Amino acid sequence: MMDRPRLTVLSGPSGVGKSTVVAHMRKVHPEVWLSVSATTRKPRPGEKHGVQYYFVDDDEFDKLVANGELLEWADFAGHRYGTPRQPVLEKLDAGVPVLLEIDLQGARLVRKAMPEAQLVFLAPPSWEELVRRLTGRGTESPEVIERRLAAARVELAAESEFDVTLVNTSVEDVARELLALMGVV
Repeated sequence: MMDRPRLTVLSGPSGVGKSTVVAHMRKVHPEVWLSVSATTRKPRPGEKHGVQYYFVDDDEFDKLVANGELLEWADFAGHRYGTPRQPVLEKLDAGVPVLLEIDLQGARLVRKAMPEAQLVFLAPPSWEELVRRLTGRGTESPEVIERRLAAARVELAAESEFDVTLVNTSVEDVARELLALMGVV
């Protein structure tokens, strides 16, 4: 009987590059399974149900919560997002390495639901670099940027709650370190 892999959770402040690292990692190792979240928000152009997200309405989401079918869930910008529990457990039982890319609140809830999960914190090389990344997008108003920076300060302060910290100096290096932590390399 092979050992069941541990669930790996990747979290960190907004703008640190979580999705970029995950995308690179899955290009190199497509066998890593990235959990697909359920959300109450409407699909954006090009998004497909079951690929980027499971798109559900408020009633369906309420049922998922009531039936304990979500490992974690959160309200974000007026919509709810959550990680369906069953697919995660099925993949782990089948020996497939599973990765969740979620926010701090979600990571804390997963820690409660599955204490054996490995929590990985992705940190920016410096505060200045994070500020540069968050302001460099040029798509948000100063108020939104200020709100994101305030949230990032709180998220950075939670680093000690995680098992491992990886500093995002290079996407390739971090992806390689994360794969090694997951026992994939």
